[in-house]
Amino acid sequence: MSCYSSRDGPYLKEWVHAHMRKRYLLEFLFCRQKKMVGTKRVTIQEKTDVTESSRRQKTDTEDSSNVNELALEIVKRAIAAAIKFVEETKNPIKNIQWLTHGEFTAEKGHRQIEKFVLTWEYQEHWVRRTQFIERKDVVHSYYYLYCVSWSIPTAVRPMLQVSASAYFTVKITKNKPPDTPIEVSYIFEGHSLVHRPGMTHFQEKWLRDIIEAKSILMESIAF
Repeated sequence: MSCYSSRDGPYLKEWVHAHMRKRYLLEFLFCRQKKMVGTKRVTIQEKTDVTESSRRQKTDTEDSSNVNELALEIVKRAIAAAIKFVEETKNPIKNIQWLTHGEFTAEKGHRQIEKFVLTWEYQEHWVRRTQFIERKDVVHSYYYLYCVSWSIPTAVRPMLQVSASAYFTVKITKNKPPDTPIEVSYIFEGHSLVHRPGMTHFQEKWLRDIIEAKSILMESIAF
């Protein structure tokens, strides 16, 4: 048995319509909100994709730049090595057969340094003198020190007032076998570069620069 009378029919019908309109409105608002959220997510994703793409493009550009710089550096080194090889082929660095630990004496070292210096190319007007300075006993090694001096005497100044020197060091390690070659190094006065036989080309300009610097200094001093 129904709890509604015939008189309630119009009111019930109106209530049903109102309820349906409310339901449709809620569904419309829900769908619209869902669409807006979906659109927002798409927009955020698009922005994220653009940002990620820009970052990757920037990274790729930086990587490409680094690769180009590395390639350029490798090419420069290869060219420098090729030039050095050609120069050494045309004008090889000269050296001598150095003594072994068992063969070495201070006098023999003196003669070997004289022989080695003769392999250098310089003009004949230079006067050269080699002398043994001292022997140092340092822990496990002996160090023999020599000085080779160059000068250019002239008719005006026949005495050797200004000279350029190279200092040789022969290292004898106490615990090395007698057949081990001696270690030799040398340095020009006023220079910081340490040379080793057979590694660098001698340049006469080094001597001229040293003598010129000393001459200027002496002329500036009033005796």
